[in-house]
Amino acid sequence: MDDKDLYSDHDISIMKNAADSLNRNNDRIQEIIEFAKISNIKIIGIAHCTTFTKQANQLRTFLELAGFTVEQVNCKIGKVPFSDLVPNYKGISCNPAGQAHYLEEKNTELNIMMGLCLGHDLIFNAKSKAPVTPLIVKDRKLNHHSIEKLDSSDS
Repeated sequence: MDDKDLYSDHDISIMKNAADSLNRNNDRIQEIIEFAKISNIKIIGIAHCTTFTKQANQLRTFLELAGFTVEQVNCKIGKVPFSDLVPNYKGISCNPAGQAHYLEEKNTELNIMMGLCLGHDLIFNAKSKAPVTPLIVKDRKLNHHSIEKLDSSDS
């Protein structure tokens, strides 16, 4: 099979628009904004952990100032009791499938994932109808800077 056969026209369009949005002078947020503009995206979703609510609110502001409609949802949507999903667990469970469903109902065209736990991020990515790009990866030990472990000599 030819590698090109692995990609749909939509996939190739995403790759082209991403390449066209790259600029060494832009940070990741600005790259996302440029990509969304080039892709003619109007509605962007933010799926975040409650730990990152302040940062998600700031991202929302940046995106709205850039002209996008923004739909935001935290991981505790629906307030699902953890014991409903896993017996003998307490508290309110994260609900990554609920986050994906909420953003689908809001017709988002691109979703930004911020700090979802391992496993929850996998479920959100699998359930999201819109393409997903990560902005923050949760890493409790390294204060969300996982690259530090890879850059250190004592890995």
